Amino acid sequence: MFELRCTVRNCESLLALTDAGLKCDAGHHFDRAKQGYWNLLQPQDRRSKNPGDCDEAVLARHRWLARGHARGLIESLIPWVSSLANSSDDDANPTTPRIVDLGCGEGTFGPALFADYPAGYCGIDLSKKAIRLAVRGWPEATWVQANADRVLPVADNSIDCALSLFGRRPLSEIRRILKPSGTCLVAVPGEEDLIELREQVQQSGHRRSRWEIVVDEMSAAGLRCTEHKTWSHNVELDPDAIADAMAMTYRGVRFSQHARLESMAATNVTMAADLMRFEIG
Repeated sequence: MFELRCTVRNCESLLALTDAGLKCDAGHHFDRAKQGYWNLLQPQDRRSKNPGDCDEAVLARHRWLARGHARGLIESLIPWVSSLANSSDDDANPTTPRIVDLGCGEGTFGPALFADYPAGYCGIDLSKKAIRLAVRGWPEATWVQANADRVLPVADNSIDCALSLFGRRPLSEIRRILKPSGTCLVAVPGEEDLIELREQVQQSGHRRSRWEIVVDEMSAAGLRCTEHKTWSHNVELDPDAIADAMAMTYRGVRFSQHARLESMAATNVTMAADLMRFEIG
């Protein structure tokens, strides 16, 4: 099992697996949910009764990814992920790489990218709905409900690959948990992403490039961008897929936009992302 760290304020002790759950040397204890994930949320991590993305957004993203719309994106990331198989602390005694997926959502990317390393993978998300879907899809991995914006439940200098695909980027925490030889893979929406829907539904066709800002932020935290590439794909979406594409975004669809959304027929839509690979240094 993936080694976790206690999330009780000012503790930071490693958690050991016992018959009763997870327990640290200070005596803090965490039960495993019957669905198979670990709930490490603390009171200060909750801003609502149901923290994280709303259930509607989680389910919309789950349906969207189940249609295979991210297949090309995954294929673009595989060359970077494949290099993990050749990395180890000791070439004579290779170890299972440790991967932490920040804001893992409903869990599609984990098994698609790291199927060979279930014991070394940990997905973290704030949404209970998302984590439950993730466990159902890949029960062999470690899934944690926690706040990736705060202190990560991961030991210092223990991670080979930190993953942030359209998710959280707690810069100081990423730098803390990565091994000296570790990498961080980041994906953010490209400037053309869903441009057709933004123009028609939100009536806002602003093209905004994010990746340069991300590189500057990561650089300030001691992480150097070693590679950048773009991915884009054009696909015809039916009305149901269009509705999911809008519902899964951060802001979703406002009430005033529902009429325009419901009137849309099948539409050719651009999907785009900027992909970045970072190393310490």
